[in-house]
Amino acid sequence: MKKYGIELIGVQADAIRRGEDRTIFKETMDSVGVETARSETTFSIEGAEKIAKDIGYPVVIRPAYTMGGTGGGFAYNVDELRTIGARGISASLIGQILVEESVLGWEELELEVVRDANGNKITVCFIENIDAMGVHTGDSFCSAPMLTIDETLQERLQDYSYRIVDAIGVTGGTNIQFAHDPETGRIVVIEINPRTSRSSALASKATGFPIALVSAKLAGGLLLEDIPYWRDGTLDRYTPSGEYVVIKFARWAFEKFPGSIDQLGTQMRAVGEAMSIGKNYKEAFQKAIRSLETGRYGLGFAKNFNDLSLDELRKLLVEPSSERQFIIYEALRKGMPVDELFRITHIKHWFLEQMKELVELEEKVLKYKGSKLPDELLIQAKKDGFSDKYLGQILGVPEQQIREQRLSLGLRQAWNIVPVSGAEDAAYYYSTYNANDEVPVSDKKKIMIIGGGPNRIGQGIEFDYTCVHAAFTLRELGFESIMVNCNPETVSTDYDTSDKLYFEPVTVEDVLSIYDKEKPVGAIVQFGGQTPLNIAAELEASGVNILGTSVRSIDLAEDRERFADIIRNLEIPMPEPGTARSLEEALDVAGRIGYPLIVRPSYVLGGRGMEIVYDDEMLEKYVAGAIEITPQRPMLIDKFLEDALECEVDAISDGTDVFIPSIMEHIELAGIHSGDSACVLPPVGISEEHMETLKEYTRRIATKLKVVGLMNIQYAIKDDVVYILEANPRASRTVPLVSKVTGVSMAQIATQVMLGAKLADMDTHLRTYPHFGVKETVFPFNMFPEVDPVLGPEMRSTGEVLGMADSFEIAFFKSQVAAGSSLPLEGTALITVASSDRQRALIVGRELFSMGFTILATKGTAGFFKENGVECEVIKKMHEGRPNIVDAMHNREIQFVLNTPIGKEGVYEDSYIRKSAIKYNIPYHTTTAAALAAAMGIRAARENLIDVRSVQSYHRDVD
Repeated sequence: MKKYGIELIGVQADAIRRGEDRTIFKETMDSVGVETARSETTFSIEGAEKIAKDIGYPVVIRPAYTMGGTGGGFAYNVDELRTIGARGISASLIGQILVEESVLGWEELELEVVRDANGNKITVCFIENIDAMGVHTGDSFCSAPMLTIDETLQERLQDYSYRIVDAIGVTGGTNIQFAHDPETGRIVVIEINPRTSRSSALASKATGFPIALVSAKLAGGLLLEDIPYWRDGTLDRYTPSGEYVVIKFARWAFEKFPGSIDQLGTQMRAVGEAMSIGKNYKEAFQKAIRSLETGRYGLGFAKNFNDLSLDELRKLLVEPSSERQFIIYEALRKGMPVDELFRITHIKHWFLEQMKELVELEEKVLKYKGSKLPDELLIQAKKDGFSDKYLGQILGVPEQQIREQRLSLGLRQAWNIVPVSGAEDAAYYYSTYNANDEVPVSDKKKIMIIGGGPNRIGQGIEFDYTCVHAAFTLRELGFESIMVNCNPETVSTDYDTSDKLYFEPVTVEDVLSIYDKEKPVGAIVQFGGQTPLNIAAELEASGVNILGTSVRSIDLAEDRERFADIIRNLEIPMPEPGTARSLEEALDVAGRIGYPLIVRPSYVLGGRGMEIVYDDEMLEKYVAGAIEITPQRPMLIDKFLEDALECEVDAISDGTDVFIPSIMEHIELAGIHSGDSACVLPPVGISEEHMETLKEYTRRIATKLKVVGLMNIQYAIKDDVVYILEANPRASRTVPLVSKVTGVSMAQIATQVMLGAKLADMDTHLRTYPHFGVKETVFPFNMFPEVDPVLGPEMRSTGEVLGMADSFEIAFFKSQVAAGSSLPLEGTALITVASSDRQRALIVGRELFSMGFTILATKGTAGFFKENGVECEVIKKMHEGRPNIVDAMHNREIQFVLNTPIGKEGVYEDSYIRKSAIKYNIPYHTTTAAALAAAMGIRAARENLIDVRSVQSYHRDVD
């Protein structure tokens, strides 16, 4: 910024340094009399060992200039220190780590503070982490306001916070994290974020105070006294208020990463979170659980925890995990004393006592299993946050029966207001069974949009994008838009995205309650991913008017057998399909179709549980560990098309006509989930004939399924034949991608179509555009160092980026830089691949060698390369001696890695190559197709100046 004369506004560079550089931060805290944990910074492992010896184990490693605790962790001995220290130094932008005394088990408390340029300060939110120190705040279960911290301590924390932001010199929002020892009263500041953070988003949604918006206004020169405040005039008089409790509960995806250890620590592992609002802690807590969309609607009977003995539960509680709250619930049911639970978990007595009261009430409810609950017991259960669904589950009766009994008592959700600060007459709403309704209803025509719930792998902000643009479109069309969602991280839960926001779980009970209150024209379910689709049939059966594609058509596309019949009737090629409800049926299907097969459960998103199997042994293993196989949810089996080119089409249909803005070509070949594969549009390797076939097949399918709205269809091309893989009559992850590359607002057009507009009356001419867009995915493998970062049919990415340029090669290069994996323009490339990949790897090797790269290869790959005229040096694998691949990576001698898994053919496990590439932050590729695209991108970047253009300028070139 300094080099190019760019002025920073708001937070200055020196303030960022004081907040992020561990040494300067410590010096700054000392200068204002705020204690930090005993610690010292270092740039080497040797230095870390010396510091740890002086402080005493255990110690915490905190890398400088990282987010989410990346690279950090607890070290209980010198071996762990060396491992975590090396990881942390590699992760830090400046190669610096802090070695800090452990405050494990202390209370972790956070404040969100806003300061203006004149030094005026306000505290937006006090957050209490219910998990004690030792669990990253992104993983920790927390509440706002603080529920067990006395006012005197809160005032001390506020005083320290104000000293800190003055010393750092922040203009805008700052998150400050403290550790408090309840036994001695000692307080230490752990770290600050002189910027908006995950906690800022939570604090904003919890309080109705838009921290990012206010920070931007302050950066632009306004003062707190210039910004309106609904209660006391202007924001300089702001104090936290609101007679409600907010709970944040994280969502994890350990099941997506075989070999991962479900253990929480200082390195964040959550992939999303839900936020709930209730009148009291119990109501908000239970609402948070059903907001997670993990198939759990209450705390009891999760997994097999209820079947375990107290001793077995005790062992599970020793280390923090994603299941800890559910294990505690069953431990309390089995009689574990609160004192003992506190000693094991360091979770405070008050929170454990609250949970114990829930357990005791649930035990009273269980006495009426199979019969009707007494009215007074149902009323108490609802006031304490028990959902209709969970009560039905534990009593063994339909949810509808509980709902009918509740409504017969006049027991309905009431709606309360969260007023928005810093804006005129703005608010959003939450439900409670513990207060009277205070939310007015207008007589305008309304449309409800059902959001996607918490981010998770397979369903994230891509779907939120579609919901948001639907809300904008509804406003333009004169409708009152009503948004239902519970994700604090997304734009759909910003107060000004929709006309009315209900911050609620996406469940039948909650959505029906809002629908009954607002009485909209109908509800849009196809934009929020799988979440709203999963409850669409129940909503429709309860009287909700589902707009757009019918529930029947949605279900038809999900039902593999019925869908296969339709595809056969349409005369569209499809890999031989089958379904199985048992191992015997699966083996029969395999015998009929022939291996390899791709297998997965039905009704899932993100390739959950999807695998490629090559023989009976693998199939038997898959069935034994499958998520759920029932007559209603059979296992889906398809012939796997090896080495096929995959592509997908996003389309809009009005039931008669179909509009296809573009076709996307996957860069990786078949076998990699579409959500994990890089892709390019327009395609670079699909013939014009196949392009026309893809369009024709899409039109046939959309028309036959009577799609009204969005549809995504995935295809494979093999041996000059186009095969359909699957069709999803809903929004897809790629709608934002297509919209941004082509300039076509697909969500806007789809919303109009769902309300009756016809494509024939719109501008749907075939767009041509001279630029390319490349989507690249972002993975959390650095958070799971124990996991092999190889790609497959089950999705693992947590985000994506887009590179745009006038050529495919430069667009791909840009996408790699954006994804945090900057490709080298020179250096040494390691290539070690399975024997079946050598021919394709040879092309990559030749390309890199011709640019002057040194090629390192393991014995088998090197022999093949030399036979085919590519010079290379042989490098040893780990089991072959030293120096080896890991030594070379550690010494920064390798700048590019292509390594495909050996799999069953290898005697020695080779995942350490891929894990080391992540550890040492070396660009790596696990498919030859991606490596070739990277090599082409490197050549283009070496030969061309990479320009920067706005998206709008690209759109102006669209014809």
